[in-house]
Amino acid sequence: MDISIEGKTVNAADNATCGTVLQAVLSGKKFKSCAAARSGEKLLDLASPIPPNTRSLEPIYLDSPEGLEILRHSAAHVMALAVRRLFPETLVSIGPAIDKGFYYDFDPSRPFTPEDLPAIEAEMRKIAAAALPFTRREVTKEEALRFFKDKYEIYKVEIIEELDVERVSLYDLGEFTDLCRGPHLPHAGLAKACKLLSVAGAYWRGNEKNKMLSRIYGTSFADEAALDKYLKQLEEAKRRDHRKLGRELNLFDFHEDIAPGMVFWHPKGMLLRTILEDFLRKEHLKRGYELVQGPQLLRRELWEKSGHYANYRENMYFTEIEGDAYGIKPMNCLAHMLIYGSERRSYRDLPVRYAELGVVHRHEMSGVLHGLLRVRQFTQDDAHIICRPDQLEEEIIGVITLVRDLFNLFGFSYKLGVATRPEKSIGSAEAWDLATTALIKALERLGLPYLIYEGDGAFYGPKIDVRVTDSLEREWQCSTIQCDFTLPERFDLSYIGSDGEKHRPVMLHRAILGSLERFIGILIEHSAGAFPTWLAPEQARIVTVSGKQDEFALSTQKTLRANGLRANADLRNEKLGYKVRVAQLDKIPYILVVGDKELEAGEVNVRLRGGETLGPRKIDTLIAMIQADSDEPLKQGGMSYRFS
Repeated sequence: MDISIEGKTVNAADNATCGTVLQAVLSGKKFKSCAAARSGEKLLDLASPIPPNTRSLEPIYLDSPEGLEILRHSAAHVMALAVRRLFPETLVSIGPAIDKGFYYDFDPSRPFTPEDLPAIEAEMRKIAAAALPFTRREVTKEEALRFFKDKYEIYKVEIIEELDVERVSLYDLGEFTDLCRGPHLPHAGLAKACKLLSVAGAYWRGNEKNKMLSRIYGTSFADEAALDKYLKQLEEAKRRDHRKLGRELNLFDFHEDIAPGMVFWHPKGMLLRTILEDFLRKEHLKRGYELVQGPQLLRRELWEKSGHYANYRENMYFTEIEGDAYGIKPMNCLAHMLIYGSERRSYRDLPVRYAELGVVHRHEMSGVLHGLLRVRQFTQDDAHIICRPDQLEEEIIGVITLVRDLFNLFGFSYKLGVATRPEKSIGSAEAWDLATTALIKALERLGLPYLIYEGDGAFYGPKIDVRVTDSLEREWQCSTIQCDFTLPERFDLSYIGSDGEKHRPVMLHRAILGSLERFIGILIEHSAGAFPTWLAPEQARIVTVSGKQDEFALSTQKTLRANGLRANADLRNEKLGYKVRVAQLDKIPYILVVGDKELEAGEVNVRLRGGETLGPRKIDTLIAMIQADSDEPLKQGGMSYRFS
């Protein structure tokens, strides 16, 4: 049969495999970089026979997203073989590819430690050097059960027993056999650019009632250059870790023994987030939002009415007051709907835009808590827009514009995706279709590219998800714009139309930065703690050479503060070089040195945190310079702001 491959046609014999057909068309170098092949929607091993009626075959290269996933899944099998060779008594459970890497969960005679990783990695290199082949075979479910029971592989047996199938596929790599759908690399030699990263504990199937297993994390890339680049990014990420910088910059702390997953903000950190909150409130007011605030506790009946109790209660905290059950709010939408419903609304009153920097609580398992990035108590820059159906598209565009302006301001690139209806959801198919169409139309009107995230919507409506990319090329989920026809129906929200009749509004749930805690954590790592001047909790620090300059330094501090700048004076009896170095480590944008010469001239010698020296400046010139530095990035985005 004739098969098309990258614009060329090849005649394949009846017994041809994907690999032999691709090899007939691709150059030797290109063929060697193939991980697998695609026929229609199906991914296949290179050793697989060509499926009947195949008209085209697509090579899947190692450095493509799908190729990397296959590579990393195969690397997990290589690691499992290495572990079994070094620790023969170890049982294996599951070993999937994950974003940027892979892991495998093992049940060893003793928990693995980081000290075990070099030996395992060395054995993986031997397996790769031997280019051991991956071999697929299909057996009946009963044959697979017998095979793994004979080897006392209790975890594989448990998985197979739950499968509602007649046949399963196994993959052999050397003396190691794993239950797996595949596909896999043709041989382990393609998985030589590997690095094992860490060891952690993981409950079998994520259930804390099950046995704790040893999870080994690793990563793999198509070549050593890509692996080296990623490892350097990891080292830089460690240097920028927001938990480390948060302590060094004295911004915040955690006391896991007292309040796990909750942040203790120190004065500098609290000032940072206050500046951010103040800016957000002012920006929202300029864009037609009204500020509101709802209570922390609402009766359980209200959460049942909204659908949160049935669909979200595992993420909520509940308490009891005088025999009545209350839910601690995980989000602000219910209170905002009650505020809307507190008075009669006309079509002329819409849209109504309610914004709240609301403190919310969500029940997170202790194992997933991670600094500011995953907490149990956080503040969300939440807003709800209640509008007429004919206003919906314009309101979505307004939110996307705000997203664009804010992320451009902070220096993030981003991409957009439409998340569609999940299995666990409420509302009619018609409402979901209307909401999804409105989101897509708004993106298309703006000419913005977008992806489709199937089944990732909220339980009450589809949404636009915004994923930002930081300076280390990592992706973060931040903004969300959710379109909801269902909750206005459940809470009987209405407005009086031009016809004098009651009509049902639509509601947009939206968060731009999302959790402020999480955003600050991301921003710390993105900027390495060097915040833009307008946001820095301390914009300038005056450092003296000796006590003779103290009075002038304090006078300068007072003048700067009177002009709205955040400035402090370091009058400690320490050497000038030490005080300048401390200011640089504290990431202070402007370091103002005062010695005898500056004192006599009534000036300060200006240095920047990066080490540049600007030289002497009069105080009024300095104030104008710092204010311009603060204002410039905001002006570029059509915004303005002064904290006072």
